[in-house]
Amino acid sequence: MEIEQYEVFLINIDPTIGHEIKKTRPCVVISPDEMNLNIQTVIIAPMTTKSHDYPTRVKVKFQSKSGWIVLDQIRTVDKRRLVKRLGCITRSEIEKVKYVIKEMLVD
Repeated sequence: MEIEQYEVFLINIDPTIGHEIKKTRPCVVISPDEMNLNIQTVIIAPMTTKSHDYPTRVKVKFQSKSGWIVLDQIRTVDKRRLVKRLGCITRSEIEKVKYVIKEMLVD
């Protein structure tokens, strides 16, 4: 399966512990295409419809639903957890994701 950066996949992220986002849900692939092509894991950020306006979350509209990309819950998962491709986020949402990741992780 070809996986591209910023595509949204339905991903089974269970089992989880504590406050980690649970269940099978849409997630944005944030790992770069070269990584997605060459190793068996992808870096993802889960999406949710229930959240608040935190600095580490990006508001999105996906498949007619308003929600959030939860960048404070970035994780690496095996590609076998990917259930199906759902689509892609918009260019402006991609730019917001890049900005928040940079603010979170780069000095």
